[in-house]
Amino acid sequence: MTTLKQRLLPPFLIFAGIMSLSAYPLILFWPSGWEWGMEGRRYLYMILVIYATLGVFLILAARNPGAYRSLLLFTAWSSGAHGLLMAGQSFALHQHGHLIGDVAAMLVLAIGVAVLMPPKTPAST
Repeated sequence: MTTLKQRLLPPFLIFAGIMSLSAYPLILFWPSGWEWGMEGRRYLYMILVIYATLGVFLILAARNPGAYRSLLLFTAWSSGAHGLLMAGQSFALHQHGHLIGDVAAMLVLAIGVAVLMPPKTPAST
């Protein structure tokens, strides 16, 4: 018998993966909520490649989340840390649009994965 968390995790991972892959269109559509306006675009392209890669692996993890537990732990912790850092920066830089854009997305990703995390098994870390 599967639990509610076990049923919710795969669609959540697919959604999170699609959102990660959608970072560039989101930046084009709503730059004040997704792009940080760094000088040049080097930072932007680096972060887009990282999130596109994460998106692919989150979608792959949806098939067997327990086998990807270390990826999910990394996703939860790094997204939470990234979201909190961006929240502080959005206040310091007076770029409050990020609070309902990429900051909210990072925190939803972190909390969602943490809450739905598959249980630790002897074979997983």
